[in-house]
Amino acid sequence: MTASRSARGRRAAAQAGPLARVAVEVGADEQLVYKISCSACTARGGKPWSAYRPGADNGYLAAMDRWTFHLVEKHPGEDAPCLAFLAEAQQRLHERREGGTTTDE
Repeated sequence: MTASRSARGRRAAAQAGPLARVAVEVGADEQLVYKISCSACTARGGKPWSAYRPGADNGYLAAMDRWTFHLVEKHPGEDAPCLAFLAEAQQRLHERREGGTTTDE
């Protein structure tokens, strides 16, 4: 059985740590959209910094990878369970760059 949207959101929030605000929504294409925002950082227009990655099978991983990189860069002393997977996130980033694809479009 597939986990509910709220269960997926709770899992992502637990992995992301205390600075993260996580929302899991359903996009126009009926795929899950993972949104992870930072409670400490702001982006353009005064909005919270966020990682927004729509669905398919890697929506969770793509959003969590971007969040992990944000934590390492902007909050180096912060502890979060997702940091245990930093090496894997870096490998996926390297593979995307080698393949000429990007998730920031």
